[in-house]
Amino acid sequence: MSWYRNTVWFVKGLREYTRGGYESASKHFNPADVEVDVAGRSFLVTGANSGIGKATAKEIARRGGTVHLVCRNKERAEVAKEEIVTETGNQNIFLHIVDISNPKEIWKFAEKFRNEHKLNVLINNAGCMVNNRELTEDGLERNFATNTLGTYIMTTALVPLLEKAADARVITVSSGGMLVQKLNISDLQSENGPFDGTMVYAQNKRQQVVLTEQWAKAHRNIHFSVMHPGWADTPAVRSSMPDFYERMKNSLRTEVQGADTVLWLAVSAEATKLPSGLFFQDRQPVPTHLPLAYTHSPPEDEEKLMEVLEEFSQKFKSVSPG
Repeated sequence: MSWYRNTVWFVKGLREYTRGGYESASKHFNPADVEVDVAGRSFLVTGANSGIGKATAKEIARRGGTVHLVCRNKERAEVAKEEIVTETGNQNIFLHIVDISNPKEIWKFAEKFRNEHKLNVLINNAGCMVNNRELTEDGLERNFATNTLGTYIMTTALVPLLEKAADARVITVSSGGMLVQKLNISDLQSENGPFDGTMVYAQNKRQQVVLTEQWAKAHRNIHFSVMHPGWADTPAVRSSMPDFYERMKNSLRTEVQGADTVLWLAVSAEATKLPSGLFFQDRQPVPTHLPLAYTHSPPEDEEKLMEVLEEFSQKFKSVSPG
């Protein structure tokens, strides 16, 4: 049934995920939802030096928030920080250099951050789509290390800090591509069969949806959400999906349009009136499965995913400095 899922997803995408879909959906937005002052609130955005992450950080900065940019590349991150400060006039922008594919680095960063800062909102935006199977220095498949394990460790390491905050939120940037994947816990590091980077990415994004649902059950004092930004014109799309980009470039959303729902989930009062753990597109909760797609997984598989990630997490925590 994979052909069916892929076809339905692409047709749905042509209708909803493009710039035209955003323009149609935005007619029903309430601008007042995001016209808010968030001075005094602290936001952490991973992958914040470009694309949707930078657009989100900039919009939060415009509204007075304290923004922590977590980026891998120091030079690009410093340029992004300067741009955000210059364009918004907000001086409360802080930079942290962390490789989200390196679990030891994440633990070290999170332990230090917990001791030095407060946090109201975590935005898990960092991600990658590597089209050939490659391993990190820790022997982890790079897409899994970044998109799934990195997101898991960053979130669980910062939950104790978020638990202390008022109106705490966690937003994870997923993808509609996850609709073509059923959770597969038997091959988390893509060791079996031919390697398809696009499908590995989609599987990671399905895993992020499951993580969000599980976290929402476990941590009632934090509002968790996961979202699809639509198909946006970002550096990551251009580099990771060049054929798709060439085919769709005239229909892609802007980075700001892609970031709109992230911002809404991060700052609006309306977002937290909805239940924790939902999947959003254009400020609305939407189903996490296509009709007739057979992508539902049994609860025991979802629980097993959490167990396996916790085992990975603790293994790297035990060897982290500090």
